[in-house]
Amino acid sequence: MTTAATAILPSPLGPLALTGSDAGLSAVTFLNEATEATPAANIPVCLHEAHRQLQAYFHRELREFDLTYAPAFGTDFQRQVWQALLGIGYGRTASYLDVARVLNNPKSVRAVGAANGQNPLAIVWPCHRVIGADGSLTGYAGGMPRKKWLLDFEQPTRQGGLFS
Repeated sequence: MTTAATAILPSPLGPLALTGSDAGLSAVTFLNEATEATPAANIPVCLHEAHRQLQAYFHRELREFDLTYAPAFGTDFQRQVWQALLGIGYGRTASYLDVARVLNNPKSVRAVGAANGQNPLAIVWPCHRVIGADGSLTGYAGGMPRKKWLLDFEQPTRQGGLFS
């Protein structure tokens, strides 16, 4: 059994808690309270790469994460939704219906929304890129200001449409 480790990464959106083990990254969570960042020398080895890639993302040096994932929970359907999120490229958006269609289940729009809201890997699995079918910003577990910030951050290249 591997022991979970945690590190706190400062970000423009407030501190992020990274959780993982030798098996992979299991969570990226927004913290709502001021929390001191983990000093670089104290970041657990299993989180070094996730920490590096998130820093690169916020410095506009990385658009696609390449990490090993080990979420601690998730139904088969949730995991399918989270996998589909990886197909929404940097600077792009997709609707819940678009994601449901990718899963060949267009009637699962509400279930896709619920799964999106349970995403354990904020930013890394880009649930912030999922918007309403009318183009409106819809719910985000990290809060609407963070969703708007992330979409605006990626705006220089944002185009509409999943996989377009």
